[in-house]
Amino acid sequence: MKTNKKLFLSVLLIVLSFPFLSAQYGYGNGYGNGYGYGGYGRQRNSIPQAQETPKEPEKLTAAQIVDQEMPSITEKLGLNPFEEAVLSTTLKKYLQERIELQILELPADKMRESYEKITLKQDEELKAGLPADKYEAFVELQKNGFKKVKEKKKKKKKKNRSKT
Repeated sequence: MKTNKKLFLSVLLIVLSFPFLSAQYGYGNGYGNGYGYGGYGRQRNSIPQAQETPKEPEKLTAAQIVDQEMPSITEKLGLNPFEEAVLSTTLKKYLQERIELQILELPADKMRESYEKITLKQDEELKAGLPADKYEAFVELQKNGFKKVKEKKKKKKKKNRSKT
């Protein structure tokens, strides 16, 4: 019976000492030196990690695009709230039509015709809803690609002073 107790205690001691021994010899701790003593450190994975593909930016709706651009357009043209509402709703309506045409992927000539028709309808509606000067300013802003409208600056004439 005494031998069974000694055997049981010795086996128990060996089993319980494994975690301490593995910690002493560096299994998995990353500090191995490669000479057998602690050489079981962190290993590099031979399989390359897949790079995450950059997500495509979400496609904006017509309303979101117009809402982003309206503050700058309003500032550049000096629109009052009514004119701003007219311009905003008109732009949203016809921009939505253009987006729908792009989704259809029609042949180039039909696409061009459709864009021209949409542009003509948009121009007519804007002409009816905006004052003439603000409509002209908007058309000029469209031609410049919604960049800052350059106001005509008066050039200062420099006087030529000649020494005589």
